[in-house]
Amino acid sequence: MAFYSSKSRNIMHHLRPKLGPLSIFYQSYWIDSLSHHRASQSATIKNNAVSCNRPTLFTFWRSEHIKAENQLDCWQNFGEPRVLNFPGGMVKFTSELDFLPESREERIHCYRILDENGQPTSSNFAQITEELAVTMYTNMATLQTMDTIFYEAQRQGRISFYVTTIGEEAINIASAAALQLHDPVFPQYREPGVLLWRGFTLQEFANQCFGNKNDNCKGRQMPAHYGSDKHNYFTVASTVASQVPHAVGAAYSLKMDRINACSITYFGDGGTSTGDFHAALNFAAVLEAPVILFCRNNGWAISTPIEDQFRSDGIVVRGQAYGVRSIRVDGNDALGIYTAVRAARQMAISEQRPVLIEALTYRAGHHTTSDDSTRYRPAEEIEWWRVAQDPVVRFRKWLEKQSWWSAEAETELRTSLRKQVLHAIQVAEQVEKPPVGDIITDVYDTLPSNLHEQERTLAQTIKRHPKDYPPNFSY
Repeated sequence: MAFYSSKSRNIMHHLRPKLGPLSIFYQSYWIDSLSHHRASQSATIKNNAVSCNRPTLFTFWRSEHIKAENQLDCWQNFGEPRVLNFPGGMVKFTSELDFLPESREERIHCYRILDENGQPTSSNFAQITEELAVTMYTNMATLQTMDTIFYEAQRQGRISFYVTTIGEEAINIASAAALQLHDPVFPQYREPGVLLWRGFTLQEFANQCFGNKNDNCKGRQMPAHYGSDKHNYFTVASTVASQVPHAVGAAYSLKMDRINACSITYFGDGGTSTGDFHAALNFAAVLEAPVILFCRNNGWAISTPIEDQFRSDGIVVRGQAYGVRSIRVDGNDALGIYTAVRAARQMAISEQRPVLIEALTYRAGHHTTSDDSTRYRPAEEIEWWRVAQDPVVRFRKWLEKQSWWSAEAETELRTSLRKQVLHAIQVAEQVEKPPVGDIITDVYDTLPSNLHEQERTLAQTIKRHPKDYPPNFSY
């Protein structure tokens, strides 16, 4: 303190000629402040604590961080500090050198209602009506049938690309059933079932995959990259996890406009290895955005297993690290998913907070039609998950136990669905492609000269090589 006072007196002596009349004010302030500080220090030392009223001298030169410094000093005991009022809350001190372990001794538990035999393990789930349950199952079977036939169509060369949801049908349909139509959806590329639930028809799916003139995206998107403004389903992007911060931003907008809704975004375990995921989680937590962050942890990011992606206990613990309420759920249990998403939506809206859901499942198909997953994982493992853990079969068993479904209904449904999907494909194949000119529309109000030149060049190329383009490929 003596050093502090001595230095300050010297500074004042040199500054007085430069300050002019102001020096009288600052000299007076210095004397009064120093006297007050010494008196308060003498009084507070007797109480074994440092005073919170330490003067801030020459404040017009000192930065604002001094205020924070003084605030922190107020919560220290004279001697060993015990509690610190640090930004974010009170922090207790300890003399124990105790590092946090890299993981818990026991992994986070997984919420489940239906076991592999469709038998409820608890009554702690959202009760659903027969009508809702049958509709959920019908949509799961539709998605399964659509995947099978569209995959075959790609293998026959009728469409160029496809992505299946085999093994993840419950995630698609059960989560969609727990949402409302005015909840915006930001999908990855393995959630067509959400769009199916909202009313997107089999014909619309076929039109998009064939890229004909009835396609919402006008043939500009890759097959299976759907989008529908009518169904509040944002267009799929192949870029991994770019949709996650978009969903958080949309949720914040809903909050600002006081709209009684939440947004939801879906992503895989591989998406959590991107910067977008971490930025979005922090964004959601700090701004308390009403968003559901749904991670489909299916064990594989294309050919990369989760063991090569991270050492944490899956994804659920990352939510807690960012201050986001989180839960782990069995991704092959339709009732468990429906209950978890329904509760998460209520929390997100009523409490204005983000919620992270990690669904443990398995990608029982190839990553896409461009992938052969048997090259990096055993075929026996894939078959076991596809058969023993089939979420569609598990839910059907529960329906049958409720006397809401039968073998006759199953046969009738599967036959009808196959006919419907095949018909949609046949119709989509016959519809002509969008005009080539649509390639450069919907971006600029007035086309720039370089696009006009590219348009002319493309037209000339098509005219010179007509055999390289479909006969119904009009300009």
